[in-house]
Amino acid sequence: MCVRSAAELAAVRRLASRGEPTAAIARRLGIPRSTVRGWLSPTARTPQPPRVANLAAVPPEAYAYLLGLYLGDGHVVSTGRSYRLTIKLDAAYPGIVEEAAAAVGAVMPGHAVAVRPHPTQRCVSVSTHSILWPRLLPQHGPGRKHTRPIRLTPWQLAITRAEPRALVRGLIHSDGSRYVAVVRRRGRMYRYTRYSFANRSDDIKAIFCEHLDRLGIRWTRPNEKDIAVARKADVALMDAFIGPKT
Repeated sequence: MCVRSAAELAAVRRLASRGEPTAAIARRLGIPRSTVRGWLSPTARTPQPPRVANLAAVPPEAYAYLLGLYLGDGHVVSTGRSYRLTIKLDAAYPGIVEEAAAAVGAVMPGHAVAVRPHPTQRCVSVSTHSILWPRLLPQHGPGRKHTRPIRLTPWQLAITRAEPRALVRGLIHSDGSRYVAVVRRRGRMYRYTRYSFANRSDDIKAIFCEHLDRLGIRWTRPNEKDIAVARKADVALMDAFIGPKT
């Protein structure tokens, strides 16, 4: 079933009526050439809108974790007849890859989840196809996330505010780290455990900080890109639900 909108079909036919070639129309509207060609066929049918996802059936914890992964290192693209969600993860942490695949499967049951290592880079892609991804992840859009506004919808906020640990965990697993800082003072070496979250989008950093606030976890912003959690008590709070990256 085609998931393109009737408005896109109308735009294609309007440009075609002006004599614009199929290839030029496809480039201008970002629609596959084969789809444009099919729509201009005399027997073409009006595209049907995507089915509406049953938001009440979305598992909250799995969704909040998946949303965190998506905001960090995920993207949604149109494949012509469907949409593909892809999340790229570090291959050094197979446990996180497995957990990500499980979350995708829980949010989109009945759909095949592909886990593919990159042929040249040390990363793994977790992906699946569904026409419902734009409904479930409305932050998708053209360009990189830091170049456009990223806002959570009211129904997403209802989930993440009920499951802030899952969202923060997903964000840390995608764009965060737990490390040991070594500080030298008066000739002695001290080691302090830290959490760091790095993202170029101010909106995504704000989402991360809002949910840390809900958990009573104090944070600082050492530079434009990073959010840091450094106090011992706050690190312990995060350790309790994030655990080691494996």
